[in-house]
Amino acid sequence: MVCGPVVRTQEQERLLAWVYLSRVLQGPCAPLSALVERVGVVEAARAVRECELPDSLRGPTEQRRGIDRAERDLELMDRLGGRVVTPDDPEWPAWRMVGLSQLDATRDPGAAAPLVLWARGPLSLLASSERALAVVGARCSTGYGEQVTAEITGDLAARGWTIVSGAAFGVDGTAHRAALACGAPTIAVLACGVDRSYPVAHARLLTQIAEVGLVISEYPPGVPARKHHFLARNRLIATLADGVLVVEAGLRSGARNTVKWARRLGRPALAVPGPITSASSVGCHRMIREGEALLVSRAEEIIDEAGPLQLSLPSDSAHTPGDALTGDEALVYAALPAVGSRQPVELAQHCDLPPAAVRAVLPALELAGLIASDHSGWFRTSGSSRGDGR
Repeated sequence: MVCGPVVRTQEQERLLAWVYLSRVLQGPCAPLSALVERVGVVEAARAVRECELPDSLRGPTEQRRGIDRAERDLELMDRLGGRVVTPDDPEWPAWRMVGLSQLDATRDPGAAAPLVLWARGPLSLLASSERALAVVGARCSTGYGEQVTAEITGDLAARGWTIVSGAAFGVDGTAHRAALACGAPTIAVLACGVDRSYPVAHARLLTQIAEVGLVISEYPPGVPARKHHFLARNRLIATLADGVLVVEAGLRSGARNTVKWARRLGRPALAVPGPITSASSVGCHRMIREGEALLVSRAEEIIDEAGPLQLSLPSDSAHTPGDALTGDEALVYAALPAVGSRQPVELAQHCDLPPAAVRAVLPALELAGLIASDHSGWFRTSGSSRGDGR
């Protein structure tokens, strides 16, 4: 029996291309992100395989461009009960990622959005990051630091905030546990594949998070944690939250790197002071003194500084919902039909915007209650009825 070639849908081809590129790059790469934006992910994957690349991409892709195990990676994630979230998915937190894509990559090579995010857990990445706080700090935390972390994190979690952290020892682990104890959502961002437990002693904690929250990484399954991965991981922790809270940090703490990313992304950076005699709080005191972080001591102060962005809606019923919108939001909303739905690519064609700009706008409009999505695409929710046409 002769079998013909496997016929894949366009959606399958794009998914395999995203997964292949994630395996090749294993981390942020601004030149590749720019190539994907310019020619599309399928064509970018072809160019990488065949080495038809500008000089800026030859080096980063040379070592692993011959490794194409995308189908096996997807099968492995399926066995783990996980998934790959790509910029094509409604779950992709585009409005969070747009900040990374607008940073100057020449200043910091890590200033790029992840190609994909590998995820384990039942939560939607988009929904769970709508109102979120990153909590980071010392790995060798003191009893004071753990108590403060548990109290503040517990208060925020009880008020519906998602807690984002890196699942490390000390403050990170305490923050995740406090959220879990409240039954609140928590997201662990790893510097290795989501099939690995790092640190190993937190295997049970990561299993608990994967059961009710989210464990995510931009690194494919099987990739071990490396030193530079943690610096790249820090930018994602800052990106996925409305602000970054530091509870205890030594003078050379990695938490300061996360604060740096928060400031570049326009997120508030907050720090809890400690005893002036404590070496574990020297980093917090220095960030407060030098204006890198605001001093906070309770959940209410954090909410005042890191409250979520909301689109203002018109109160006059004589106006249409879109009248309050400006810029790209107004263009995308206007491109949605009164009846029916459209895919992001169709919207980009109708409003003459890049696809990435459209994807960044859609979640913000959804948060404002103006639009929603299903298998057919995006549609208006206010003052319109659904239909089968587009």
